[in-house]
Amino acid sequence: MTKKNKSTILQLIIFLGLAVALIVWRYNEMSADDKVAMFNAFRHVRWIYLLPIFAITFFSHYFRALRWKQLLTPLSIFPTTANTVFSVLIGYLVNTLVPRLGEVAKCTVLAKYEKVPADKLIGTIIAERAFDTVCLLIIILLTLALQYDIIYPIANEIYHKMFFDATGAFIWTRILLALGIVIVGIVALILLYKKIKDSKIGHIIKGIGDGLKAIALVKNKWKFFLNTILIWGCYTASVIVSFHALPETENLPMLAGLSIISFGSIGMILTPGGVGAYPIIVAKVLVLYGLAEGLGLAYGSVSWVAQTLIIILLGLIALILLPLNNRTKHAKI
Repeated sequence: MTKKNKSTILQLIIFLGLAVALIVWRYNEMSADDKVAMFNAFRHVRWIYLLPIFAITFFSHYFRALRWKQLLTPLSIFPTTANTVFSVLIGYLVNTLVPRLGEVAKCTVLAKYEKVPADKLIGTIIAERAFDTVCLLIIILLTLALQYDIIYPIANEIYHKMFFDATGAFIWTRILLALGIVIVGIVALILLYKKIKDSKIGHIIKGIGDGLKAIALVKNKWKFFLNTILIWGCYTASVIVSFHALPETENLPMLAGLSIISFGSIGMILTPGGVGAYPIIVAKVLVLYGLAEGLGLAYGSVSWVAQTLIIILLGLIALILLPLNNRTKHAKI
């Protein structure tokens, strides 16, 4: 077994261990009434709502593939829509199984079938993720603005845990240390690049840089922003539809969907695919809307299971259809 494989397995074990620890800790902290409410909710799940959620999830990936194609055009890369969609779906499948590997996987798959440089593709992924981070921040601000009285308590709690100690004093050292690390890191990268810019690694970095420039060079910017709105609109719609999967959550307001997107996205980052963390954060959010924590945890768990099953199913379908779609090229995945 190579060092890289050992590192990947170790990372997976650590993340899954954290997820299990979170689940056990949260369960032990729940009251007896919350536990009863949670198990009762599990027995009344309306799984039929998986069908519309499946369709909405597929279209979110479809619009993401269209947006990715736009980023590739300025780089003179013109993949087929089918190959791009399949690559995106496979990337999400891999990311569910192995943390942080999905982006590399979808670039590798598309590069193989379209015969294009993988380094430039990786650059566009970095650009795409940076843009999505900005979008998420905008959604969080919008959520706070529209539901300030409801969302402020949880946002304030997160803020204080990040920047204040137990006595309530602001932790300046943490901020200064983070800024210092960023500045030193940037300077070190600049100096390092000057030394290796003519090497193979330097050419790879240049390819990534070209990808980052793609957003500024993209044609039909209105289509780029429209696809972005449709992506996040699908995310929100899938949450709102999933409210109907439980009788206790079907009357939640539509704006609650924005709240779950805003804070649930943090849970998706903390552990592989959000396992453990996503349901807990969603439960905390839904408590603000008057739901018992046990019901919130049940909804968060059902929602996570549904999303994960759909991603796995779509990814497996893509793995089957991708080689069939490229038979004339004699490509094999």
